[in-house]
Amino acid sequence: MNGHHAPGKNGASKPRTLRYAHITGWGMDVPDHIMPNDDFQPLVNVGHDWIYPRTGIKERRIAAPGETTTQLAIRAAQKALSVADVVPSDIDLIVVATSTPEYIFPSTASIVQDMLGATNAGAHDLAAACSGFVYALDLAANKVRTGSINTALVIGAETMSRVLDWKDRKTCVLFGDGAGAVVLQGSDIPGGILSSTLGSDGSGWDLLTLPTVSSQETYLRDGQRQMHRIYMDGRNVFQFATQALPTGIKAALREAGLSLEDLDLIIPHQANQRILDAAAEAMGFPIEKMYTNLDRYGNTSAASIPIALTEAAETGRLKPGNLVGLVGFGGGLSWGAAILEWSANGRHSFYSLKRGLRETQYVQASLRRHMVRYMRQSNTSPKALLRRYRRRQTAGAKASG
Repeated sequence: MNGHHAPGKNGASKPRTLRYAHITGWGMDVPDHIMPNDDFQPLVNVGHDWIYPRTGIKERRIAAPGETTTQLAIRAAQKALSVADVVPSDIDLIVVATSTPEYIFPSTASIVQDMLGATNAGAHDLAAACSGFVYALDLAANKVRTGSINTALVIGAETMSRVLDWKDRKTCVLFGDGAGAVVLQGSDIPGGILSSTLGSDGSGWDLLTLPTVSSQETYLRDGQRQMHRIYMDGRNVFQFATQALPTGIKAALREAGLSLEDLDLIIPHQANQRILDAAAEAMGFPIEKMYTNLDRYGNTSAASIPIALTEAAETGRLKPGNLVGLVGFGGGLSWGAAILEWSANGRHSFYSLKRGLRETQYVQASLRRHMVRYMRQSNTSPKALLRRYRRRQTAGAKASG
């Protein structure tokens, strides 16, 4: 195994040993509101009998007014940290895969970092549409492998309901909201993420789009496509997806030195049941070994794989030693796949000493946030703020005495 080199304290390089990146924690969060298929009848004049045979979707979750991508991401992240028994201050990197951030900048990941109190972490978003979670996992796993970081929080989070044209039955019936997260940690024990592969065909960029403020679609073409509304060429996207799924999985398997027969489970992006059925048939892979929860959540874009992975872990579909394929595909056109050896049982930390420390750091994060904002608004230095606090304490003690 080749070693990498990193600068030492005196500028000299020292060997950096390649490590293994294991998933040690997982969590998901979805809105409470359930929207069944028949709720579309007054909106687009179709209901369950039209939607389910074409998609495999029975219902989806829709974010409440004021419920944001960031909030879903934070709740999923906290659950993943609990399973991994990791405190926020131990996180080195946060990556949020999303197509529906609250802001173009700052990144959703930066807000998550602040809310969690992960003060030692770098943070950024990643935009690769429905492939985003696999892209983010690839990035974080490679940083863990090289030893540049030890602990990463990878999140897929979306509020797709905010960018739908609720008069377009070809798209509005497909999508839902939610978030999923995993904790990646370095280890000398073999296993974890064994391989990953990423791909893109930018010639199909216009087949699945979400125009924003600077898009030529919204300011050069007389508004042919609405800003912040999804457009999809369903027929061509379907053809692409049924090819991208097996292409991605087979490429990742080759990189890992494995075959399709070695896989215990495939957790694909939950786009459309007909896509999954067609891809499984094309590969000769048993459909019962392809995990799906599409019927309950719809297409949650970058959140779909970590949500499905969390459910698979929590329902016992994933057991230590299982070989699992993850595969995403979507706008770009992009695709990505990863092969992992599942090694975690999950250390739910109800009785852990770190549980209290996590809760403390969440509270400290809130206090720090308010203090820092106050100092910035009042142009007060931390030392001056502390002196002011001590004077008030002293004055209060004298008054009570």
